[in-house]
Amino acid sequence: MQKENRPESFEAFIKSFFYGKRSDLSFKFISELTPENASIFIQGLFKDLMDSFDDDDLERVRQRLLQGQVEGYKEQKNFEYDDGPFHPLQKPLSSIKLTLLTSSGHFLKGRDSKPLGVENMTQEEAERRIFDSLKEAPQLSEIPFDSKSEDLVVRHGGYDIRAALKDPNVSFPYQRMVNLKDQGVFADLTVNAYSFVGACSQKRLLKKTLPDWVDKFVNLGVDAAVLVPV
Repeated sequence: MQKENRPESFEAFIKSFFYGKRSDLSFKFISELTPENASIFIQGLFKDLMDSFDDDDLERVRQRLLQGQVEGYKEQKNFEYDDGPFHPLQKPLSSIKLTLLTSSGHFLKGRDSKPLGVENMTQEEAERRIFDSLKEAPQLSEIPFDSKSEDLVVRHGGYDIRAALKDPNVSFPYQRMVNLKDQGVFADLTVNAYSFVGACSQKRLLKKTLPDWVDKFVNLGVDAAVLVPV
């Protein structure tokens, strides 16, 4: 006997903007709002969209989205690390060697790490299997700084990659790093930039993988790393 298909409640709708069911992750903050605040946000967004059609000014929409994110995430406490180490630079910025490390999920064509043992995994499958990925050890991808943008691939079940598909520098700013080096902002870059999928086992990342990566960067003569989380 099949279950009756019941209409989705508004509360279930807003809670579905998370990993898995509705993976429009640019709006994941809605799942953190109360039904009342989510209703206020959505009604305000509709109003701002119509006003923007009239005067062709999207700034009010940007501000509405920003306010929604602030409201949705302001009570989260699970990512606060008050006892984390802080190491000020020991050299002038203009004399240091940098590398780039992002959790954006970029890799070079032909160098896919085959997440979960799947060859040529699609973005849709990565989103669908996000909770499986959260149990896996992170895999570091090496991407030469002189790579062409058309040779980069991005796949990540934990954020909306549409902007990164148009320009990898949105979440993997490797070409911007090269530009800053050429301008003399800092002295040198490693040969490769680095990326991994941040939706991985956080315990393995913190206790095992990240210390190994730090050793790797130290052996490369890196003075500091630019970290770009997504």
